[in-house]
Amino acid sequence: MSSEFIYQLFALLIAIIVVHAVYVGAIRPAADAQLQQQAALLEAGEEAPTNRSLVVVIRDFEQESCFILLIWALAIMGYKARHSLREQSLLNRRLLDIPEGTSVLPQDAREYSRALESLPPQEQDYLLPRTLIAALQRFASTGSIQAVSDTIRESCDIEADRLDSELSMVRYISWAIPSIGFIGTVRGIGDALGQAYKAVEGDISGVTASLGVAFNSTFVALVLSIVIMFCLHQLQLLQERLVLESQRYADQRLLRHLVV
Repeated sequence: MSSEFIYQLFALLIAIIVVHAVYVGAIRPAADAQLQQQAALLEAGEEAPTNRSLVVVIRDFEQESCFILLIWALAIMGYKARHSLREQSLLNRRLLDIPEGTSVLPQDAREYSRALESLPPQEQDYLLPRTLIAALQRFASTGSIQAVSDTIRESCDIEADRLDSELSMVRYISWAIPSIGFIGTVRGIGDALGQAYKAVEGDISGVTASLGVAFNSTFVALVLSIVIMFCLHQLQLLQERLVLESQRYADQRLLRHLVV
């Protein structure tokens, strides 16, 4: 159980508790009061307002589930974005103190790697220090600049694949939210069909309420999926930029100084 898994688990629990508390304490009571007021106006023969407020649109269980998943996905992406920003801050530091015009020989690689190995353990696990240490070790063992270049490229490619695979949960959530909205649509249409006999008798209030559930759940789910996909693409852009800038850093600060 890694710290990231524990963070995701607690983020899910907190999202469930907070969203459900808001729904039970504020949203559903306000929505029920508005619906009862509209029903009373219709029974009295008066014209009820046709526009629906926000609390009525998001009052059902499907919308509550979508908001829980939205907050959970944002928490996961926030954690990964914070980690990527920490790694990106290393790009502004001079991790390798190689003066301009200095040539690095294979026997000098061990000396330069000591500065990287003296970093805190957490920073040593970041992409840039790992890439530089692996490149220096390969240069010391092989004495080949091409092997060092391949090592840098492979390390960055592996990191890019790892970052992409770790977003699988967010992609699943971005797929699950529209699916939950469609479940609400099916439930609302099913309830409307179940009350079709009342519509034949002249009472269409039950049918319209059920159709409202169907369309509201789909509308909310699609809007939230747009928000998640925008944040997901911004996170992917941040991670891809981190990998590319780390590879460029290794090429400019280390690779061009190597001499066989």
